[in-house]
Amino acid sequence: MSQAEQAPADMPACHEDEPAAADSSSEHDPLLGYSNEQAHDRLCGAQHADSSTPSSQHSLYPATKCTAACACPSHHACEDSWEESQSKRTIRAENEVEANKLVNNYRFGFRKWKSHVTERPFEGRSDVVKELYSELNVIKPHSGPGHFITGGNVAYMLLFGWWVSLAYFLVGTLMFITVTGVPYGKLCWKLCCYFLWPFGNPIHEMGNTLRRCCERAPYCECSMEAEEDNSPFLLPSPTEVPVPEMPDRPLRTPYWCRFVTYVWLLLGYPPLVVVHSLACFISWILVFTIPVFKMNARTLGVILLLPPEDVSISAGSQRKHQGYETRALLCCYHAANWYYYKYTIDGINVFAANLLPLVIVALVTGYIDRENKYASSDVKFTIAIGSIIPLSYYIGMGIASISAQSNFAVGAVVNATFGSITELTFYITALLRGHQQANTCLEEVVKAALTGTLLGCILFIPVCLHPRSSLRLMGTWCVTPVPTLPGQTAQATAVGRLSATTATMTWPLVYTVCALLPVAYIIGLLFTLKTHSHIYNIHVEEVQGMNHSNESHLTVSSHHGTVVHWSRWRSLVILILATVLTSACADLATEHIQPILSQPNISQYFIGVTVLAMVPEIPEIVNGIQFALQNNISLSLEVGSCIAVQVCMLQIPILVLFNAFYDVGFVLIFSDQHLWASIFSVILVNYIFMDGKCDYFQGTALVVVYLILLAQYYFAPSPAGC
Repeated sequence: MSQAEQAPADMPACHEDEPAAADSSSEHDPLLGYSNEQAHDRLCGAQHADSSTPSSQHSLYPATKCTAACACPSHHACEDSWEESQSKRTIRAENEVEANKLVNNYRFGFRKWKSHVTERPFEGRSDVVKELYSELNVIKPHSGPGHFITGGNVAYMLLFGWWVSLAYFLVGTLMFITVTGVPYGKLCWKLCCYFLWPFGNPIHEMGNTLRRCCERAPYCECSMEAEEDNSPFLLPSPTEVPVPEMPDRPLRTPYWCRFVTYVWLLLGYPPLVVVHSLACFISWILVFTIPVFKMNARTLGVILLLPPEDVSISAGSQRKHQGYETRALLCCYHAANWYYYKYTIDGINVFAANLLPLVIVALVTGYIDRENKYASSDVKFTIAIGSIIPLSYYIGMGIASISAQSNFAVGAVVNATFGSITELTFYITALLRGHQQANTCLEEVVKAALTGTLLGCILFIPVCLHPRSSLRLMGTWCVTPVPTLPGQTAQATAVGRLSATTATMTWPLVYTVCALLPVAYIIGLLFTLKTHSHIYNIHVEEVQGMNHSNESHLTVSSHHGTVVHWSRWRSLVILILATVLTSACADLATEHIQPILSQPNISQYFIGVTVLAMVPEIPEIVNGIQFALQNNISLSLEVGSCIAVQVCMLQIPILVLFNAFYDVGFVLIFSDQHLWASIFSVILVNYIFMDGKCDYFQGTALVVVYLILLAQYYFAPSPAGC
């Protein structure tokens, strides 16, 4: 769910201290202004509010100069005040750290990041999110057994239920054979039926306080009145009071002083550990079946370590008291939940956490199995490329965390330093390996990857017409046609190397362009972060006790008490570690890429513009999709613009600068196919979004054009010399 709310719909008319009204009708876009007519009317025709408003309340917008009758002295003055108000925007968030992160999403040169960098208050979250993080010990009302016949539950029975149930039947039989383990055998046979279809059948723990009291003082007068269960919908069910009759029961032997306990732990428990661990692993990897993971983990860690007489399995919503108070241990209603794609662990999305072991697998198979005895080069390349995805996510999370907790200067430096580190690491590693092996194909692959990134972020992640669109157009024009056209005119040699005359003419132009592009990038940073930073006003609204009336209290508070997932030092350590691991994985990918490039039916261009270009950008694409799902379309579409600006104004100039200090043969001359594809894409996008509007038809057209270009690259001949 979105943390931010819309900007207030009312503006102060005459008083500096008058608070703005809060409009909580939408929670989609955290950065919103006013419609032109509404703002104009409020400035020119509105009557001023109650003068007794406390001065301690902060105004969201600068006060406008009004006459005593609260009317503008002239039409021009009114227009000036209206235009001034339109340049002010307000960010709303739960705390100052999150507000800084939201502001950074709209700043030039900062990566767009959707995930929260601070812990959100669990009490204020929706029932859907609470359900994701529940411990499956909540008993909820339901309409009947038919309510649980869903596709996910049926899939559970086919994927997990039958073999987990079979394991309990076999273990239960074994415990019956031991004679002393009969109580555990009975429990296993009960659990055998339970795990075949566990939905809606709660497991309770009997005993605890009341039983211990009555066993120690059998003649005491204990309250035996049954109480009605008024537990909240999403809270663990409270301890139940027993039924009136209390059966006579001898004192029990302590659990760890029983012989049968050790028979169970030696013979029955270990096989079930293997079974439940396997079920946990499979269900966790599938992500959407995390409830199955929780059910197996809770059974393994809690239920199977209890005395068998304390475990009671009820059918449906029935609760067996048997004269003792009970506590709900496990109650699962659905085996799968689509919303688990939002599930996070310490702020990290579950998909990124699941892909992290790929890094270890890539390093082990790549650096230990040098002779490809256990894995082929194709497999090693695939694993190495896949391992870059979670590392890119961790780098993005680290950048967002540091930027949100630091001033704009530190945030700008961190974004410029680490924002393109994944792509640059791969490109430089490929150029170095190609230079060492005298393989010109890797240089062409790098150029194809750069072009593919531009095409992907322009067409596949289309952007609305923003000021950054002009920078994207300028950057694309400067890094492709400007250096390429003279080189194409002068004609390169057959293997792609420039002659001395061509190099003399081209290199000064290349160096000039690559020196000017970072200057434009720096000017963009100064505009957004320094000279016009007042465009974004950070005002933090307290979530607890939030008033949605026309006089809601808005405050600017520090992040005291805010719990961030990653501190600045932790983020910095993770950034450095992820960068080192990315370098190692990129080295392995370039080492084992040659068999992929040698495929006779696939052009090297196609591999560059697809796999090598888009895989490192997957976390950014996912961020854009998440913004779109929250109806924040403008920010979703700006993700592609940010990538394009980084490629044109930072990545390519850095590659040229690297080649100037260490000649790896990288020449900024692109093929005609790269040239015209880039120019056509930029012109098409700016033409389609000329009116500042977009719809699914226009987006479909751009995707179709992108697929046509990919088909062109697929059937294109390989570069000369490859």
